[in-house]
Amino acid sequence: MGSEGPAPPVTIHVTGFKKFHGVAENPTETIVNNLQDYMVKRGFPKGLILGSFTILDTAGQGALVPLCQTLQSAVNQDVNVSNPRRIIWLHFGVNSGATRFAIEHRAVNEATFRCPDEMGWKPQKVPIVPADGAISRIRETCLPVEDITNALAKMGYEVTTSDDAGRFVCNYVYYHSLRFAEQNGIKSLFVHVPLFLTINKETQMQFAAALLELLASLY
Repeated sequence: MGSEGPAPPVTIHVTGFKKFHGVAENPTETIVNNLQDYMVKRGFPKGLILGSFTILDTAGQGALVPLCQTLQSAVNQDVNVSNPRRIIWLHFGVNSGATRFAIEHRAVNEATFRCPDEMGWKPQKVPIVPADGAISRIRETCLPVEDITNALAKMGYEVTTSDDAGRFVCNYVYYHSLRFAEQNGIKSLFVHVPLFLTINKETQMQFAAALLELLASLY
């Protein structure tokens, strides 16, 4: 019983997005690019390792290969660890009309883009993964979304739980990530953030750091 020792640390890999139609400066690009240094200054909690930081093109099908390579890299890097499945993919995306943070519970197997993505693709009612069947197919994170939301709210953040990640690139990426996570025994979570005009940069950085610490403690 007592010989198992402490659990290995949780490794969290983080992604954000580049600009896209209507959002010339994506706050998630700024958050992800600054998160490593921010956490160094803040101090890393015990049991947390920050893995990769990736800024994704705001595109669906045209960016699928680099997305899949990015997801796979986390597993490839972890092959020599004694317990290689304490991995979380944390994706940040912006909702330009939002007034609070949103912890996304699920993604839907449907791509219906309201405008062309950054590679010119504008699908309508197309399955993200045809092999998964109908566009009504849903995948859900296995992380405790309600607990995460409640904990962050108690810290004073304007945050809500969401069951609809839209049908644009955020949902597209989240669906692929949840599918990959299920296949590889790891975890995935998507979080929508507002524009910096709505919630300023410093508050958003504090929120991202608090979320990382919380995920490491909940795993």
